[in-house]
Amino acid sequence: MNKRILIAAIAASLTGNAGAVTRGIVSVRADSGAGDVKALIEGVNKAFAEFKTEHTKQLEAVKAGLPASDINAKVEKISADLDAFQKALDDHSIKMAALEMGGGGGAKLRDAEYTDAFRAHVKRGEINAALNKGADEQGGYLTPVEWDRTIIDKLVLISPMRQLAQVQTVSKAGFSKLFNMGGTASGWVGETDARPQTGTGTFKSLSFASGEIYANPAATQQILDDSEIDLETWLANEVQTQFAKQEGLAFLSGDGANKPNGILTYVAGGANAAAHPFGAIPVVNSGAAATIASDSVIDLIYDLPSAFTGNARFTMNRNTQRVIRKLKDGQGNYLWQPSYVAGQPATLAGYPITEVPDMPDVAANSTPILFGDFKQTYLIVDRIGVRVLRDPYTAKPYVLFYTTKRVGGGLLNPEPMRAMKIAAAA
Repeated sequence: MNKRILIAAIAASLTGNAGAVTRGIVSVRADSGAGDVKALIEGVNKAFAEFKTEHTKQLEAVKAGLPASDINAKVEKISADLDAFQKALDDHSIKMAALEMGGGGGAKLRDAEYTDAFRAHVKRGEINAALNKGADEQGGYLTPVEWDRTIIDKLVLISPMRQLAQVQTVSKAGFSKLFNMGGTASGWVGETDARPQTGTGTFKSLSFASGEIYANPAATQQILDDSEIDLETWLANEVQTQFAKQEGLAFLSGDGANKPNGILTYVAGGANAAAHPFGAIPVVNSGAAATIASDSVIDLIYDLPSAFTGNARFTMNRNTQRVIRKLKDGQGNYLWQPSYVAGQPATLAGYPITEVPDMPDVAANSTPILFGDFKQTYLIVDRIGVRVLRDPYTAKPYVLFYTTKRVGGGLLNPEPMRAMKIAAAA
């Protein structure tokens, strides 16, 4: 991206041209230079500085009983511009992290023979002996390691919960975990004293519900025969949106019926509040019936045990970020702060924020914010990998690629997590 175009977008945002901001920022790529990233960071901070100035004017006008419609509109426009800058910076950081995980794409194929055989099968339907390691009685084939990894990497790019939670790959149909409920006793004894038997701990298990998501992209046989298309990239691009859409919603609010149990269902008062042996995810009220009070953010942070704050972060959607961006502490300092360093997210009271679009909005009795260590809280269970069934018959002249993935999820431990509920203080 041309740096001058980006600087022009920043300048446009500060003069109120929000449309220019959107067009300028959307084109930021993962391979943008250091100058582009620096310009983005500068844009975020300049926009936030103007936001603070106009928001202060807004508050003063409200206190003085003066008309504030023009100021309100300006504050909302600057806030929208700030959202766009911060999202572009967050997206850049995620893409760079994904490139690092993928090793740059120049590594030698780990399963070259199987990849070649699978590619021939996808293009022409040829069955090679090398495909036997991926075949099952339904005629489906596991995608090669590189293809599977490409699809998973793309899911990570657009599925915030995969970035945050712990992911476990299993080869069995179900997955359950044992939890130690305590009860083991001990005591002090002298050198020659008797050692009577002590109490023994008890265990409880929790099963993690799973389901199957699918996509069914199509291509003509002539395209497959004649085109030099990158099949791995094509397949990943075709299925990523469908998979990510279904996964993202299920990891948050899934009901366990042919899908994972979402993390929000384990919050106190939720459908699975009594499902985990350790109990529900505790709730901290927002301090107001329909919005969020500044003190409740501090209460939320300090309600989490210090043992879990090292990797703790906030999750919320973009609408909620607009609400919390206006919160101040007792000294008039804003609790929300923009990114100052490339690769670092915006923070709330010093803790990073991850945007999760499917989180609820701020509304009475909703749960718009989660705060805690997600890797210790939620477990995503991937069953084997991505499976592809080539179907050249159902929709001739198109060849369908029925692509499926079995995935589950559930609460690993409620203790490292807290939820904010929109409600007046108890």
